[in-house]
Amino acid sequence: MKGSIMIQGTMSNAGKSVLAGGLCRVLRQDGYSVAPFKSQNMALNSFITKEGLEMGRAQVMQAEAAGIEPSAAMNPILLKPTNDTGSQVIINGKPVGTMSAVEYYRHKRDYIPYIMEAYGKLRQKYDVIVIEGAGSPAEINLKQDDIVNMGLAELVDAPVLLAGDIDRGGVFAQLIGTVMLLEEKERQRIKGMIINKFRGDVSILKPGLTMLEERAKIPVLGVVPYFYLDIDEEDSLTERFQKKENAGLVDIAVIRLPRISNFTDIAPLEAHEEAGVRYVSSPAEFGEPDAVILPGSKNTIQDLLWMRQNGLEAKILRCASKGGLVFGICGGYQMLGQEISDPAGVEQKGTVRGMGLLPIRTVFDKEKTRTRVQGHFLSTEGILKELSGAELEGYEIHMGETFLLNHAKSLVEFADITEQSGNSAADISGNLRADGVQCGNVYGCYVHGIFDAPGCAKGFLTSLLRQKGYDPSDMQVTDWKAYKEEQYDKLADIIRENLEMERIYQIIEKGNGASCGLQ
Repeated sequence: MKGSIMIQGTMSNAGKSVLAGGLCRVLRQDGYSVAPFKSQNMALNSFITKEGLEMGRAQVMQAEAAGIEPSAAMNPILLKPTNDTGSQVIINGKPVGTMSAVEYYRHKRDYIPYIMEAYGKLRQKYDVIVIEGAGSPAEINLKQDDIVNMGLAELVDAPVLLAGDIDRGGVFAQLIGTVMLLEEKERQRIKGMIINKFRGDVSILKPGLTMLEERAKIPVLGVVPYFYLDIDEEDSLTERFQKKENAGLVDIAVIRLPRISNFTDIAPLEAHEEAGVRYVSSPAEFGEPDAVILPGSKNTIQDLLWMRQNGLEAKILRCASKGGLVFGICGGYQMLGQEISDPAGVEQKGTVRGMGLLPIRTVFDKEKTRTRVQGHFLSTEGILKELSGAELEGYEIHMGETFLLNHAKSLVEFADITEQSGNSAADISGNLRADGVQCGNVYGCYVHGIFDAPGCAKGFLTSLLRQKGYDPSDMQVTDWKAYKEEQYDKLADIIRENLEMERIYQIIEKGNGASCGLQ
């Protein structure tokens, strides 16, 4: 079987990414080589491939579900918002500049050749391509130059499944309204509808489903229940940020920055029941945490100033002064230093004072570091001594370079790493270099995915448990990769149980020209 299938939604957060990941897993289990594809993604959660190219993590999740190595061809255009009206534009894994929304929309059809080239590479290599749309295909103000929904479906001649989110209400109006706002040739591409995130007895829905099919002249191919699985979501839509209360033995407060990026770094900690991970966006929510994690940011200076203005910086400084663990990753690491300088105006030209907890200075540059790394923690002192010697792996994505200050005292370099891919001067050199700094109970580094390796999450949590007087010997060590595989298999089970997979296979095999609708 060769072909494609596209998942579009009636709105953002209709569940397109997870449904596409589930289809990737089912196809893989059934013996097909399958790859995900999303022509244009807007996200701050990104990933570095083995080639040193940047892509959205939603397609990384789908590639993992498909059992293949992530490739920038799966997400040829990535938009990383820097403010409310502009984004860094990444084409085929490489940044090409920062554009306003107006400027990008003026030029986006110029990117069609890149989209088609990327899609063509996948079609040559894989049996089936599972394509994900963005937002809604019925955004009538954006349809003229669409390259991600029906415009893309026409370019690659893909049949479409339309998903609606019943959990937010009005799903019948969502689906019928979307279909009615489409042109006739676009309606003909929709071969089936999916009701997603349903809670309750499906039999109650049946009269509505019958009426929906009669009016839309499109079959309903399944009702997917609301479920709880630990699977990466689009960053702007995640429910992780709703976690406000500590439910574990140790209380970990993650600062929810306005432009938070790669919050998936914390996911391996959340998989341990001993860790009570909660997301904090105001001083009132801060409490008395055992550890504070400052995650990455797409606008480090603005997010630092935001914390300074709303009082969170003062809370973090107080926590550190009382011996609490403070841990910064990438942008969060930069914030912990003495100073951040932006002479080229990468974010905003000028110099700002850092939080002063680490003896480092960061200077932004227009050249973006994109590299995969592996290495190990050095002899770590203080609270996180259990991390000493643990193997680590991950990736770096940042615009700045960080320097140790000459007068630094009580300073310990945090880790030694080797670059495996990327665009920095030491590309694949095999030479070890230091990454990160420890000063007392404050730690920071550039490595995203730092807790993914089995020993890292264990060492971090073991250290916190001992600090609180708990015996960590009973802690179950979670193999993060094996854990994710279990989640993908559970997702596939849900897809099989609730979607008419035989009909979906027919749609894939027959393609868009097939008469798969209701007669």
